[in-house]
Amino acid sequence: MLAICIECSHQRGMGHLFRALNLIRALEERGETEGADYILLVNEDQTAEKILREQGITPRLVDLTERSADWEGALIRKAGITVWLNDRLDTTAESAAHVKAAGCRLFTIDDRGEGAALADGNFASLAFEQTEEIPGRKVYAGCRYLILNQEIALHRRLRTKPEKILVTLGGSDTYGVTLRVIDFLKRRRRQQAEVAEWEKQAEITILLGPGSVIRREAEAAVRGTNFALVSSVPSLPAFFAGFDFAVTGGGVTAFEAAASGLPCMIIANEYHEVQIGKYLESRGCAIFAGYHKEMDLGRIGRISDLALMSRRGMEAVDLAGADRICQILLPGSLPAGLNEDEEENV
Repeated sequence: MLAICIECSHQRGMGHLFRALNLIRALEERGETEGADYILLVNEDQTAEKILREQGITPRLVDLTERSADWEGALIRKAGITVWLNDRLDTTAESAAHVKAAGCRLFTIDDRGEGAALADGNFASLAFEQTEEIPGRKVYAGCRYLILNQEIALHRRLRTKPEKILVTLGGSDTYGVTLRVIDFLKRRRRQQAEVAEWEKQAEITILLGPGSVIRREAEAAVRGTNFALVSSVPSLPAFFAGFDFAVTGGGVTAFEAAASGLPCMIIANEYHEVQIGKYLESRGCAIFAGYHKEMDLGRIGRISDLALMSRRGMEAVDLAGADRICQILLPGSLPAGLNEDEEENV
């Protein structure tokens, strides 16, 4: 039995939730889940609960702020959990100790909390700098351990001209960066003599995530323009397929865009996303605009060879990360295309 414990909120974002859904789909495709072979644990959050209902998944709601009571150990013993995966960003020492004391294997994702040091493995898929400082008995670092939506494979394509531009700053857009990007693009359009021809003619779509609270402000911001405003979509990979360039945050969405062949300009919403923007820029598939408090959106004018950026993105990010993680969490027959050498510690 596998327990997947996630934390999501407007402040934390919805990335942990969508990553859990992608992992569950990967487990189902491998035949690892039948009925109650996994349990999804999540804090109370109306947006998360709505998304899970739509996916036909019933989570168990837990109080992740409770640190003294050993609810983890009690649940492990009652449900027969053998592997516990925390996707909470900062696992506490108390929580990790409770899981380990119950005789359960503990894994974490991109975790820098005190409890991560007790984890049997830490999947640091978004870490590209100073990986030796990442806590965990074994660290699996880099984008080879990204849990991406497998639907991306159906929509990969080479982009050649930036005719349709998408702005998508995350499921929550905690700091309202979308509004600043809209304002920039409006001003950019007015600077007719100073911008490239493609910038004057490109179709622009603004996508608000399910946790966004700026709908009214965004509607006011695009009023009088020909910008399209969309709220949530059934499938992000399918939606990506209709665009040639994107302005994204510095989380998993940027990697989904790269894997799709969709070049992007990355804005770091959180400081830890800075290294992601720099990494994808170094791979030639993105432009990094900087941390949101000091971003340089004018870098969008540096787009030159879009086809080269698109091709490099598809080369840099593969879709086998979920399978690699499934094999480590639940050892068994290796998926096609993987071998034991791919489980080496980074």
